[in-house]
Amino acid sequence: MAAVRPTDLQKALSGAEYPADREQLREVAEKNHAPKEITDRISHLGKKEFQNPAEVSKAVFNE
Repeated sequence: MAAVRPTDLQKALSGAEYPADREQLREVAEKNHAPKEITDRISHLGKKEFQNPAEVSKAVFNE
């Protein structure tokens, strides 16, 4: 899988409202035209709901 940078993830999730589940975050990323690598990672996150962008970043970059 291609490297995903934190700034790419931030751009992909721009406008997301929290708390949000994986599906909501994936939809926001798709609307923001995020690369498939990012939407795939979001779709496969272990945690179901996220309270803020920091939780998403932690999950994406530590799993």
